[in-house]
Amino acid sequence: MRITRVLGAALLMLGLAVSPAFADSTPSASPAEDGDAPTEAGTSFRTAAEFEQGQTATASASTGDYLYWSFPADALQRPTVRATVKLPEAAKSSSTWQLDVYDGLRRRQACQYGSQTRTAEAGAASVELSCTLRTVRAWSEQWADDPLPGTYYVRLTTTTLGTADLGLTFSTEVKAESEDMGGSAAVDGALSKPLVPGIAVTSQSEGAEDDESSSEAVLSSLEPDDGWASGWWSDRWVWTALGGVLAALAGIGGYALTRGSGRPRHVPPGA
Repeated sequence: MRITRVLGAALLMLGLAVSPAFADSTPSASPAEDGDAPTEAGTSFRTAAEFEQGQTATASASTGDYLYWSFPADALQRPTVRATVKLPEAAKSSSTWQLDVYDGLRRRQACQYGSQTRTAEAGAASVELSCTLRTVRAWSEQWADDPLPGTYYVRLTTTTLGTADLGLTFSTEVKAESEDMGGSAAVDGALSKPLVPGIAVTSQSEGAEDDESSSEAVLSSLEPDDGWASGWWSDRWVWTALGGVLAALAGIGGYALTRGSGRPRHVPPGA
């Protein structure tokens, strides 16, 4: 009975300790408001239109243009970018559309899966593209091209287009969402700063008397709702602690079962 009470108390305390960790690691179910989503796209990396994950950015442009957007992605997230292109009704030939995603260093990121390039036949009403990136890592080697926390750029354009259809007006919708991969994707390291263009460009007047005389150039102002992750904490620590506690409880239970009652055996007379 005593062993049972000890095991029950230990499991109860472990449950109370694990619950907050799981609550913190659960991604938010409420998407960002579409009311603040951009209705125009940029024409280069520097003018990329910013939008939050969960928002639907819209834009109208002419076929042949390059359209750019940007959104923030944090460690342990696996972003998926989707684009729906509503093709011009006057198109007379087929067209090939391509969706590219770049990180804060403007390195093109490979799609883990998805239809990154698709061809629309003449007369098609729309075409849908998607790109699911690899899981964003909190830290990586300098020579690697792993996705890292920071700003991600989306570029949409046509790669094959008939000359007669060049310049026709089309509209598009772009949306980015992420799946939280949890501690299984955690690494032992963290960037000192996320890869946000301009985050390290700071100028300040010497001997300034107030904060108004200082300025910070940040080309991308968006970040995750709960801030950038520190990179060292994940639910992997919870599972490690859980495994240690279960191993200790198993040892206690095994000892209780094998040590016997502790009383000397009855030895028959004359033995």
